[in-house]
Amino acid sequence: MKPLLLLPLLLLSAPAAFAQTQPNAETEAVQQTVRRFFDGMRRGDSTAVRATLAPGAVFHTLVTKNGQTQLRPENPSGFVKAVGTPHPQVWDERITFEKVLIDANLASVWTPYEFYLGSTFSHCGYNSFQLVKLADGWRIAHVIDTRRKEKCK
Repeated sequence: MKPLLLLPLLLLSAPAAFAQTQPNAETEAVQQTVRRFFDGMRRGDSTAVRATLAPGAVFHTLVTKNGQTQLRPENPSGFVKAVGTPHPQVWDERITFEKVLIDANLASVWTPYEFYLGSTFSHCGYNSFQLVKLADGWRIAHVIDTRRKEKCK
């Protein structure tokens, strides 16, 4: 008798469990903004990269020098300009989406990455993106990353 009583509960909870494992439209839109950022970087397309950034976007990187962690600001305009300046090798940052959190118009994205200059490995680490949903869609407001050459995947 008890197994029969549990059956309706299992059937009712199955759609909710399935829905939680499927990316929703907002998660896809957030991920697409991050993908467009890196696709633009790979193509050397500064206009495409700039289009993913919110006004006033901030970039930081964490570096360790002589055993000390340092927070370094990076200039988003300088980065966008560097992307569009011809360089001999493709800048190829390969990411995976590990975590995407969204509340209303704020999203946080955690992505491990490996960076290649052309086909040559350069460094790895993690990116943390903060995105905001503006009138024209999701835009990157803040990027902070770690960089290292060892202990990569």
